[in-house]
Amino acid sequence: MHLTTWIAHAGVYAVFGLMAVDAILPIGSELIMLYAGVLAAGTVEGRHATLFGAHLGTSAESFVVLAIAGSLGTFGGALIGWAIGALGGRGLIERHGRRLHLEPQTFARAERWLTCHGRLAVFLGRLVPVVRSFISIPAGVFRVPLASYAALTLAAALVWCFGFAAVGLALGSAWQNFDHGLRYVDYGAAALTLLAIAAALTSTRSRSASP
Repeated sequence: MHLTTWIAHAGVYAVFGLMAVDAILPIGSELIMLYAGVLAAGTVEGRHATLFGAHLGTSAESFVVLAIAGSLGTFGGALIGWAIGALGGRGLIERHGRRLHLEPQTFARAERWLTCHGRLAVFLGRLVPVVRSFISIPAGVFRVPLASYAALTLAAALVWCFGFAAVGLALGSAWQNFDHGLRYVDYGAAALTLLAIAAALTSTRSRSASP
């Protein structure tokens, strides 16, 4: 069954569950949250966001609840990923890294990045399409402090989920015209994040070079 069909039928619960999975393995968080916004707009024929069996009254209410559901799903999945990495350690990556899409070269780059820019890597990594799904397990393996990891993950999840859901809400009935162009949203988000990373690194180096 297509992701959007799940969301149309199960609403809040589907968004929460799908975003939890995406926090560990990429399944299309951009599409999930965009369509959540479309659902919140009330333009999906015969479908409305529900919570505990009750229809959410307004588009604004639906938007907030669905965005929070996505954020909490990401947060919960990310904590599970961290725990998997912390308990499995390097042995987990050596045995099952390829199944987790964490090939040796990818894992080595993640190690260097987290060692040099630990907290910055967690926050910005969550804002990069696809890459955001591969932060959780390495962060656990490298024992990024759980408190800071949790706080930064939640902050980035809120930015991601509210941002993409807002775009979906604005699209509304025009969703079909944009459905096939989602890859350009990914490219734009990736470009903006890379610019932010470059600016942060430049700032860090400048401070280090200052007497």
